[in-house]
Amino acid sequence: MRNELEAKRRKALEGGQGKARDKYLKSGKLLVRDRLKLLFDDGFAFEDGLLAGSERDLPADGIVTCIGKVNGQDVAVIANDMTVKAGTWGPQALLKFNRMQDLALEAGIPIVYLVDSAGARIDEQKSLFLGRNGWGNIWYKQVQISGRVPQVCVLFGPSPAGAAYVPGLCDLVIMVDKQASAFLGSPRMAKMTISEDVTDEQMGGARLHCMFSGLGDVLVKDDAEGITSAKEYLSYLPGNWEEPAPMAEAVAAEPAAAARINEVVPKNQNVPYDVHDLIDGLIDEGTFFEVKALYAKEMTVGFARLGGRPVGIVANNSKHKGGVIFSDTSDKAARFIWTCNAYNVPLLFLQDVSGYMIGSSVEKGGIIRHGAKLLSAVCESTVPRICVLVRKAYGGGYLAMSGAPTHPDAMLALPTAMPALVGPEAAVNAIYYNKIMELPEEDRAEFIRQKRDEFAQDIDVYKAAADTFAAEDVLAPETLRDDLIKRFAIYSRRKAPVIPRRSAVHPV
Repeated sequence: MRNELEAKRRKALEGGQGKARDKYLKSGKLLVRDRLKLLFDDGFAFEDGLLAGSERDLPADGIVTCIGKVNGQDVAVIANDMTVKAGTWGPQALLKFNRMQDLALEAGIPIVYLVDSAGARIDEQKSLFLGRNGWGNIWYKQVQISGRVPQVCVLFGPSPAGAAYVPGLCDLVIMVDKQASAFLGSPRMAKMTISEDVTDEQMGGARLHCMFSGLGDVLVKDDAEGITSAKEYLSYLPGNWEEPAPMAEAVAAEPAAAARINEVVPKNQNVPYDVHDLIDGLIDEGTFFEVKALYAKEMTVGFARLGGRPVGIVANNSKHKGGVIFSDTSDKAARFIWTCNAYNVPLLFLQDVSGYMIGSSVEKGGIIRHGAKLLSAVCESTVPRICVLVRKAYGGGYLAMSGAPTHPDAMLALPTAMPALVGPEAAVNAIYYNKIMELPEEDRAEFIRQKRDEFAQDIDVYKAAADTFAAEDVLAPETLRDDLIKRFAIYSRRKAPVIPRRSAVHPV
């Protein structure tokens, strides 16, 4: 009896064999249990359902569900085994999947989905699609879990049709370049039904989703880098929403890094710069984990540490499209803010924004509707929140980037800050348009220049701080990092306000 059990366990641990396994390995991908070795600090705590599917020669029924430690913290893992019937979901796989979701929620630990699957088994759809115990429970449970424990998806291969909603409902999606794909209808189906002839990569490849659709948050080159990124991301988050974000040993910034802020932020508002250089001058060295780096680049978001404390950074990047806010920009920032607010990660806004994009094309695309998401996310956040006015702080962009009327814990400013309803160009056009039109053509440029200079002189951050308390303080760049560390330490001690309502109705 014991020998028989050991043989069955050994066979299950080996996974799929034959041509499917050989083809899989030739693609350069890691076997599922090799991925788990990279993820866990020191092996499994335990695995559930190892013998599922053994009577049908389907090792573990194509899915590994287990718990182990990542960065010293217990984490639940649900991982497809692509060598077993293409990693598809059958009856036992579904039971294992749902049980591990329940266990993670009950224990208050994060879930990592290692996805590499052809989706649900169509030949078993009769018993597992329509009923209350069907495949849809996977996504129902993901929604119930959302905001209670972190959910991370590392997408190593395909995730087609309904399975695409596994990454779609996670907090972070990491995708392996040239391997991962996600689409509701396969290229073959598209060719049959709408006569569109495209490849997997063109339909829903990793680069497409990280650059254009926004589904992908992090693009990696291979399986190992995907696992490393998941571990790094989890290091910034608590196990669940009731725990504080984990502190780490502080890493002192080099004095030269802080002093460099003077050099990287041009005083001229029309000269772009890369906000990554500003971020590097503030945070603990080497701690920036950027989210959606390839998508809506005019906004930079990501996790970092300040004096060892995790913070979420939301920053306009004037290097791309002048840092103006578009619909995709709003979606990107709002989703990140909601994630930080769900898991007790303080927020730092670095504001350099002339406003939302205008024009008929963006209005048709719903700029007001999408822009409302960002404003909503900012206004409903309850975690400690600090806004730094770096340069431009104009109009609706000022509010969307945590301006004073949205009640941040602190409004700080650098001497280069320019808070105003509108910038000099727009103001002169609005105020003096009729006068400009009356002038001879040859006199207009000089008149406009003079009026712009006059208006710019009136945009004074020191007056704003003195007259309206629009900023708690105007700081020299070299003192900003230290001030932020001290403020976040104090603000993190306060209790988050309780909002007496069922739920906000979020803009879509």
